[in-house]
Amino acid sequence: MILSPSLLSADVGNLAAELSALEAAGVQWAHWDVMDGRFVPNITFGQHVIRQMRPRSGLFFDVHLMIVEPETYLADFQAAGADMLVVHAEATRHLQRTLAEIRRLGMKAGVALNPATPLSALDYVLGDADMVLLMSVNPGFGGQKFLPVTYEKIRRLRRMIDERRLETLIQIDGGVTPDNTAELVRAGADVLVSGSAFFSVPPYESRRRTFEARADEALSQTL
Repeated sequence: MILSPSLLSADVGNLAAELSALEAAGVQWAHWDVMDGRFVPNITFGQHVIRQMRPRSGLFFDVHLMIVEPETYLADFQAAGADMLVVHAEATRHLQRTLAEIRRLGMKAGVALNPATPLSALDYVLGDADMVLLMSVNPGFGGQKFLPVTYEKIRRLRRMIDERRLETLIQIDGGVTPDNTAELVRAGADVLVSGSAFFSVPPYESRRRTFEARADEALSQTL
């Protein structure tokens, strides 16, 4: 299980220090929620903030674009230092082309689905994605409660990936806590995004170990 703490819940006035603290705590990924106030009712980080933080962090920058027409900004985020770009299937007209362009630019490509978007949206692009992000809340704000219907969606997506013999990762974002980590991993999740449930319980190394212990418990039960 990969833990990708959402910087939306970090101390945004001290992002450089927060990124350093995550690295010191043994975290490997950092999740950037980029919102434009159009696709979702909120505005957050942009490529300029990521560009300033990139030289200060060795973390894998997992950049979630909750913006309309994300294809317009792919090169900008590549230049800013994104390692992975995740675009919403609902936000771009030519999803396959967008995923292919992200890969051409040298980044990992991900596709995100809102809670009400069916998995059939992935039928013809699953092989073009390095990761699928399943939203387990309606996007736009942190601190929301997890939608239980997500568990079955994860299980169905895991079957799709395994049947096609792909290595596509499954990421879950929204309401992820240590309490539901084991069930998420058992269902087939690979990457967990956690915001307030991670950052509100320091120290970060101890919190990381708590999440990982729950994941390890789930994995041992499946062996």
